[in-house]
Amino acid sequence: MQTPLPRRNFLQRLAAAAGVLSVASATRAEPIDRELFGDPSHKLVYQLNRSDTEYIEHILFSVGELLRKYGDDIHLVVTVIGPGIHVLAKRPVRPVPELIRQRVSSLAAYGVSFHACGNTMKSLSWTEDDMLDFAEIVKIGADDLMLLQEQGYSYISW
Repeated sequence: MQTPLPRRNFLQRLAAAAGVLSVASATRAEPIDRELFGDPSHKLVYQLNRSDTEYIEHILFSVGELLRKYGDDIHLVVTVIGPGIHVLAKRPVRPVPELIRQRVSSLAAYGVSFHACGNTMKSLSWTEDDMLDFAEIVKIGADDLMLLQEQGYSYISW
């Protein structure tokens, strides 16, 4: 019996065979089908609530390292609230370096979920149209953090 390929590896090979794999130009990450592949052993949610470049780089580095270590056996969520919301904006009001924008998009393309706080968006008069396509809007960021923890996600605050 042949061992099944890990889901990301399988999806990458399938997309490459169809000639459509382009991580750099991916605009929307599709969620992994949990019904088909099952839940991962590890689930982690990060709180990103500042616009400081060094702070954001540390979080994205940590997310990337865990993704490299656990691959298909982890689901990572970054809940973005307050001043951090600009990393998920199509046209951020606060400066977001291009490298950070690229890293966020790349992580999303590899299955990392980015949740945008609806309350923060409302305070900026932003709508879903103002956000990057892969951003998932949650009504209240703090509520998202709580509910994910209740679903077994470990919580990281930097």
